[in-house]
Amino acid sequence: MSLVRRAEPEDAPEVLRLRQVMIDSMVEPDGPTEWHAESLPTLRARLGAADGDFAAFAVDHPERPGALAALVVGTLEYRIGRAGNPHGRVGQVFSVATDPDARRRGYARACMAELLEWFRERGAAQVDLNASSQAEPLYASLGFVRKPDPSMRLAL
Repeated sequence: MSLVRRAEPEDAPEVLRLRQVMIDSMVEPDGPTEWHAESLPTLRARLGAADGDFAAFAVDHPERPGALAALVVGTLEYRIGRAGNPHGRVGQVFSVATDPDARRRGYARACMAELLEWFRERGAAQVDLNASSQAEPLYASLGFVRKPDPSMRLAL
């Protein structure tokens, strides 16, 4: 039996806590987390929509009841089709995080395997993610490859 389960609406505070762990590991901790309270209702609704384009898979923390040890989140996006992906379904992975005291136990790998299967079942032809240097070996072992990234961003 898998340790991995689909995250549920009541997991939303823990999902946000682990998202903050991930954010803090990639950039200098950005201080206050008041945004968590504002984000909770939207996140709870998305976690409750089991048939939607959003999924989160988690492992419960073995030593801390009510806490999550690891988390992987993804969305299924539509992009106009092209060669190799005529239906335009693309998986996007984000918020991969493991609690610092639960690392090196295979939890993130197990969560990723569940999310990748979720994408496959929904017809995604490719899966994209942004990898930190610490996580790149995990993703490479799952078959991900680096690509030239010309991405840009505009904050609205």
